Amino acid sequence: MGTFERRSPNLDLEDKTKWEENTEMIVVFLNLKRLKEEALEDEFSGQQEVYFEGGHVYKGMFSKGLMDGSGIFTHLNGLTYEGGIVDGVRHGFGTHTCAKTGVSYTGEWSQGKRHGEGTVYYNESKTSWYEGGWVMNNREGRGERCYPSGNTYSGEWKCNSRHGEGTMKWLKLGQQYVGSWHEGLQHGKGTHVWIHKRDGGLQYFQNNQYHGDFLHGQRHGYGVFYYAGGAIYEGEWKNNKKNGQGKFTSKNGQVFEGEFKDDKMMRPDTSGIRSPSISGSDRVLNIECLLRNIPQRKHEAECKQLEFVVLQRDSQLRSIYSFYSRLGHADAPHNTFLLSRLQFWSLLKDCSIHQRGFTLTQINRFIPGKSGSEIHSPFTSLLFHELLSSLIIVAFHVYSKDMEMQKNLLASCFSKLMTDDILPYATKVKGLLFREPDFAATAMKFVDKCWEVFQVFCKENTADGGDKTMTCRQLLWMFKDLHLLDHQLTTGIIWEMITVGNQRDPKNLTSCVDLEITFLEFFEVLLGCAHIKCPVPDALEESRGRLSSDSRARSERSEADAIQTGAQTPGGHSQTMEDSTQFVTSQLIQSEDEMVHREDENGLVLQTSEAQLQSETIHRFFNHFFFPAFNHYWSVTEKISKNLDGDDEEEQETTRTDEK
Repeated sequence: MGTFERRSPNLDLEDKTKWEENTEMIVVFLNLKRLKEEALEDEFSGQQEVYFEGGHVYKGMFSKGLMDGSGIFTHLNGLTYEGGIVDGVRHGFGTHTCAKTGVSYTGEWSQGKRHGEGTVYYNESKTSWYEGGWVMNNREGRGERCYPSGNTYSGEWKCNSRHGEGTMKWLKLGQQYVGSWHEGLQHGKGTHVWIHKRDGGLQYFQNNQYHGDFLHGQRHGYGVFYYAGGAIYEGEWKNNKKNGQGKFTSKNGQVFEGEFKDDKMMRPDTSGIRSPSISGSDRVLNIECLLRNIPQRKHEAECKQLEFVVLQRDSQLRSIYSFYSRLGHADAPHNTFLLSRLQFWSLLKDCSIHQRGFTLTQINRFIPGKSGSEIHSPFTSLLFHELLSSLIIVAFHVYSKDMEMQKNLLASCFSKLMTDDILPYATKVKGLLFREPDFAATAMKFVDKCWEVFQVFCKENTADGGDKTMTCRQLLWMFKDLHLLDHQLTTGIIWEMITVGNQRDPKNLTSCVDLEITFLEFFEVLLGCAHIKCPVPDALEESRGRLSSDSRARSERSEADAIQTGAQTPGGHSQTMEDSTQFVTSQLIQSEDEMVHREDENGLVLQTSEAQLQSETIHRFFNHFFFPAFNHYWSVTEKISKNLDGDDEEEQETTRTDEK
């Protein structure tokens, strides 16, 4: 079986560099040399230009002899600060720049410390930076870090260390980790992927992946390792090695179960080797959950007939896997990728599986092998045999009642799903995200941050194992909390985008408002909002047509507080839904070769492609509206939480004092 060793990159070296350690402002004791205007040195106020001994200069506001208000302070050695000052110290919004090193910070200050939201560039070329939350000069809260090596981290921070949930990408090493962190190291639940490249930079069909527990940066606890060659190990780990009870499934489908120590199986038991029900290294199915519904005596016959049907559809299923796994990857017609759950949801939506009585979120729970947030994560990958298992399970839930009299139930359900749903509609992409390749490649750049926002607004579902999901109601409240609603982007329009293509009646709010949605549905609503909030230039709008004034009026009338379960939607709701949907989707179905003529500031005619305009639209929406609104919301929420925690501590201390 051999020993496999994959070590995580050295994470500490990324942050321990001199250009980051020396970013504090130098404390300067200033002795007044002269004023440009005559004034009393102890009490001068207002706008002043002041020169200090040593060559330092301050131009800005004073109050009673102290720098107070906005101004620019220039230190002799090249340090410059421009922004708010209170009682002689940096406070409010301002920019600190060191001309010699290129280090700069722009953002919020409090009592001379970086505090709030801000951006630091650690070198002159601006290839090393951090953007996010600060607490008393420390990176804290949510933020994104780009290192000089090109490696990136996006997620939560505490005391300058990666701490909480986050994603780290090692560019040159071709590795990625998504999960929990503790004091700069992987710690808790997470997924680590090693991406293998062919000659010419093409990606292999499969990669080494580990899903499970980490301890101080190492695989430790329970986890599943998917090998690029097709083998799978699931079981216990210790210090990056298989150690304890585990199950190893080889690439040819043989299964070994027993005790492992230091990456080796201690007592191989050949009598316990089991062959898979479907032959082939990438067709080891996980359908035990379905076999429990079938009498034991029928298992062998069911599996044989199912194997026959799967083999019949093998080439078609592989083509579907290949097609959907490439969605969102620009200029990659010959690359092979792992299918993500985001792309799997797209397949199900294209085939209208979510209109067969189950939501995509419910389908997530049907599929075994994943736990916790992994079942709802858009980044969770599915190998080919996992796609087969998933479709067989979906087919059973959709058609088992209709096919219960058939001799071979599993094979009959799967055959019907393939014939009626998958083959006629797969690869005919419908959704906003993946319909146009160039648009999809641009939109995918915003998935990581939007996933973080999605998780913040998810709530625990106590009825289904306690996993965190989002409902339509919570999505509507999110837009309200972020203050994104206006005369253009109304509650009515958002509600229509949510319910388009849903199997429930959009007029029946009670049946729709508590429906759970996946991240794909959430993200496509945001993309629809981008085209409402940030429409393309007038020249393009005139050639495409925009939402008529009549339909917009109907949309505003339909806004009657859809957030409340008992609200009544006025007549004409379906008419408005059709109009607004056509308006949003019409922006994406035009040919990429069409060119829009615009004039630059000198009156020269410029040509802009449809794809470029769409890219500008989503860039404006996310960077100028959605992300700033969320960052503000998060900052305010954290402040309120800290105040409440402080009040609780004070109340507890008072209680303890009273008890004494």
